[in-house]
Amino acid sequence: MLTVNVGPFPVSVGQLTLLAALLCALAVGHLLGRRQGAGGIGSTLSDMLLIGALVARLTFVALWFEVYRSDPWGVLDIRDGGFSAWAGVLAAALVALWQGRRRPALRKPLLLGLLAGALVWGSTNAALRLNQPEQAMLPQVALTALSGQSVDLAGLAQGRPLVLNLWASWCPPCRREMPVLAAAQQQTPGVRFVFANQGEEAGPALRYLATSQLVLANVVLDPAGALGKSIGSRALPTTLFYDASGRLVDTHLGELSAASLASKLQQLGAR
Repeated sequence: MLTVNVGPFPVSVGQLTLLAALLCALAVGHLLGRRQGAGGIGSTLSDMLLIGALVARLTFVALWFEVYRSDPWGVLDIRDGGFSAWAGVLAAALVALWQGRRRPALRKPLLLGLLAGALVWGSTNAALRLNQPEQAMLPQVALTALSGQSVDLAGLAQGRPLVLNLWASWCPPCRREMPVLAAAQQQTPGVRFVFANQGEEAGPALRYLATSQLVLANVVLDPAGALGKSIGSRALPTTLFYDASGRLVDTHLGELSAASLASKLQQLGAR
């Protein structure tokens, strides 16, 4: 499962898990800090989060600077999910160490709060993995090519790594990211790109392709949204990355940039 619905809106399970861990860390740290007369747990955790996110973003931009060079404003658009996790965690840990050195009374509640948050994050992710004990493989869903022919993902992949993009013509972020995906399809012939339209018939999809003047191969129709149900995502766009054996390597919810797409393709052995 990749998303859950909060009211009418699909929200990433990963984001909810992280939020739960942060709230737990804040609650435990605040309670222990109040008993020991050590305030400021909330501001310390906020500093860790903000500085960690900033460093994670800057590190990612530095790693993919050549891609961002042609789109400098894209550096500010964090919706592409371009963050370096290891750099962010390291920066947050350094903030915690610095605050603990400055304020000894803060050390114990901060440490126990962070341990509680880590426990919540780890146990939640473990529970989710137990519900999906096997590594996710290519969904076995019948799809329809624009020509009307019945196709499946394994047949389209032909033993190559595959990028599966779930989209719809009415979806603004889907339309914004489509030129990036179209360019990548042309530049990485060793990877199969499949564009699975969700919930629409051929007419809207064909009109969008005609008006956008995009050249896309492997556009397929999934009028019942069977793929979204199969992978557990109601969010559009959703992009999944499978290796040559059909195993799921990574996912991305929301709009891709050229840099974030390149980072995902690197995991498939393609640039």
